[in-house]
This record gives sequence, structure tokens and C-alpha cells, in this order.
Amino acid sequence: MERLDPAIASALKDPSALIPAIVQDSISGEILMLAYMNSDSLAATLTSGRATFWSRSRNEIWIKGATSGHIQEVHSITLDCDGDALLLKVTQTGTACHTGKETCFHNPLTLDTSPDLIS
Repeated sequence: MERLDPAIASALKDPSALIPAIVQDSISGEILMLAYMNSDSLAATLTSGRATFWSRSRNEIWIKGATSGHIQEVHSITLDCDGDALLLKVTQTGTACHTGKETCFHNPLTLDTSPDLIS
């Protein structure tokens, strides 16, 4: 397992915590998914150029597309101002969502903007 560069680890708010990783299409700008990384999966992503995450349900590292073939080639990773979230810009092969949808964000909610709810 790759180890995270100490300079990168020091920029993280808590290198031992899970880090939310927003995945965005590098061309269209569409948000594809949200996943979590730990230090090891971040190090693996930085080394391999393939999106690698921590599965909270399986409690293990997983490479996006390892079984489905729906890989994410990572072009850039940006750490937010607080050091506790990441933005990955990727080229997506196949669909991003395990349901077969292009993006995991395909369930729109309706805003109730009635005046009595706005204060």
C-alpha cells in the first residue's frame, strides 16, 4: 500500500479521518459522485491516476471500475480551504453510478419556496 506524502498529509485537517471526495467530469463540469478517501486511497490515487476510494460499507479500499470497468482517470485533485474535502476532476469511462445512471445525482428534490417558509 502506498503511503501519503508527509507534505500532503500535513495539509489535511485530520490525516486519519475519512475525506469526502467530490468527483467531477473534467470536460462537462458535471458532478458525478461523492465518495470517501482515507490516506491510503488518496496515496494510491495520486500514484496510479485511477480514482481509488474507501468503501464504508465493505470497510476496504476499492478502485472505481475494478469490477465494472467504469473507471475514472484522474486529471487533478484539489484540497479545499479547510483541508477536509477533495475535488477530483476525472474522465469517466462508462457510468459513474452503481445504478447504471451517468451520475449518482439523479434524484432531484423540489424546493418549497412558499413565503411562509422563508424567514
